[in-house]
Amino acid sequence: MNSAKDKNSKRKNSESDRKHSSRQTKKDGAKPNRDKAIVLLSGGLDSTTCLYQAIADGKEVRALSFDYGQRHRIELSYAKKITRKLEIPHTIQKLQPELFLGSSLTQRSIQVPKNSLGKDEIPNTYVPGRNILFLSFAVSLAEGTGSDSIYIGVNAMDYSGYPDCRPEFIKMYEMAIQLGTKKGSQGSPIKIVTPLQNLSKKEIVLLGNELNVPFHLTFSCYDPQNGKACGKCDACLLRKKGFQETGVSEK
Repeated sequence: MNSAKDKNSKRKNSESDRKHSSRQTKKDGAKPNRDKAIVLLSGGLDSTTCLYQAIADGKEVRALSFDYGQRHRIELSYAKKITRKLEIPHTIQKLQPELFLGSSLTQRSIQVPKNSLGKDEIPNTYVPGRNILFLSFAVSLAEGTGSDSIYIGVNAMDYSGYPDCRPEFIKMYEMAIQLGTKKGSQGSPIKIVTPLQNLSKKEIVLLGNELNVPFHLTFSCYDPQNGKACGKCDACLLRKKGFQETGVSEK
């Protein structure tokens, strides 16, 4: 009986994957030429949910990830698993770690804060200029591929310590794109889409569950130990909080 149930479960998951990937390869009768989108994908819960939202929005997506010497580089292996599962294009751009100094995520000499949720100051896990640079690469790729939008999983609800995750920053950056790109000057500016901007972690988990996000193929930890989440950093605590509040399984 368990074997039959497992087969049925795998069959359902396979069918779900095909539905997602078919949106990438098959034409929609009502709209044969779908809009293209670049999705910034780290391999974490938020960015993966953002990717699935872009697909649900009917976009032809291309994922963009970055290897910048981050101590949680293991997330990239999860990003690869997701893009392979969905059979979508995936670019991993390698950047020099020397560009991102002053953060515990890029410098081993700086300790990642543990059990520090709720503090008002900007944490040392903030990486100077990271989203500014990531979005710049995404804009270049978007123009080059004829994409109309960039999806990014920034969030300013549960944890708004990062200035480059706030609505004000996104709004101003979008204005810069409009002024500084060919598409913008021709009246068809690239849009920055932030579907998770005003969602709590609980709401993100609920959205991901609705979109059939394979949570077990995501990884959220700032200070992994031997390939496993530490369970004490802000990323771990927020993820745990989201799943506990919803009762949704990570498996």
